[in-house]
Amino acid sequence: MAETDIESLIRSLVIPLLKQPQALSITQKDDGRYHRYIIDVAPNDVGRLIGRQGHVAAVLRTIVEGTQSRRANSKRVRLLINDHRH
Repeated sequence: MAETDIESLIRSLVIPLLKQPQALSITQKDDGRYHRYIIDVAPNDVGRLIGRQGHVAAVLRTIVEGTQSRRANSKRVRLLINDHRH
C-alpha cells in the first residue's frame, strides 16, 4: 500500500523524536466522518511522543489536523497515539 501525504508528514515529524524509529507504525482507519491515523511506537518512546503534559502530542495534532481539506464533503483528519503504558 502506498504511503499517503499525511502519513509521510507524520513520519517526518515523529521520527526525530524517537529512540527506536524502526518501531514506528502508522495505521489509517476510515469511518463515516474521519480519516484516523494511529501512531504506534515502542513502549519506551510513547512518553517522548506525548511530551510533558501532552504538549508534543498537541502540536503534532495541530499540524496534522490542520492539513485537512476545507471542502464540505471531505472527511476530517484525526491523529491518535497508541499508549502502551497503561
